[in-house]
Amino acid sequence: MNVIIGYVVVISLIFGAFIIHGGNIEVILKAMPTELMAIFGGAFGAFVVGNQSKVLKAVLKLLPTIIKPSKYTKTRYMELMALLFSTLVKVRKEGLMAIEADIERPHDSPLFGKFQEIGSDHHVMKFITDYLRIMVSGNLNSFEIENLMDVEIETHHNEAHAPIAAIIRLGDALPAFGIVAAVLGVVNTMGSVGQPPAVLGEMIGSALVGTFLGILLAYGIVAPLGSLLEQKLDESTKELQCIKTVILSSLQGYAPQTAVEFGRKVIFSTERPEFEELESYVKSIK
Repeated sequence: MNVIIGYVVVISLIFGAFIIHGGNIEVILKAMPTELMAIFGGAFGAFVVGNQSKVLKAVLKLLPTIIKPSKYTKTRYMELMALLFSTLVKVRKEGLMAIEADIERPHDSPLFGKFQEIGSDHHVMKFITDYLRIMVSGNLNSFEIENLMDVEIETHHNEAHAPIAAIIRLGDALPAFGIVAAVLGVVNTMGSVGQPPAVLGEMIGSALVGTFLGILLAYGIVAPLGSLLEQKLDESTKELQCIKTVILSSLQGYAPQTAVEFGRKVIFSTERPEFEELESYVKSIK
């Protein structure tokens, strides 16, 4: 909803200011179709050339998420902390082998089945179960697991950032394509120098619309979109860092409650539950 509201504000106020100052909106509307064809045509072609197929597919998959609210809420983090706490408590009471069946078949696990939101997130569950499996195998120490986690989180971040970087580069290129469209308009105008001044003025105005649209699309539409997607990516990376902190704390011998508290401290302050709030929630899970 914020995205739609923001775009409406950008477009309505910019064009509104133009009209209030006595601008003729018909000049822009008349020139807009061909100017947009030149700008979007050039930008789209360059976008396809400049990105691999997997990045293009990732962009298409990413775009629908811009209008969805963030799923990384306090409620989600409380459920995540409760899942990790319950798992570590079971390990502490019954031993690492007690969770072998849970991590091999997480969707059939009574333990993980209590946490529907986290359990339905395949990527997060895979991250958790993979490192619990490594803990069960006992072949790696905490330092080796930490290094492996860092590498995986970095890989996740870089892979998820590739389509975002492509969108940001597209935004950076739009003003240039706006200038290309404007230059074409100027060339067209220079070929009609014998026309009356009123006609030439309209042609020059139409040419300048290309520059205007390129800048507007870049800084009013695409750049804010890239910024939003980067923030969403940071949230997903933060969740993995939280899981990493809890698991490593447990490996280093801390009690489940302490390990979860370490993980709580990693969460962004806007989503971080209070200690008492999280403790009450964890105790309510049966």
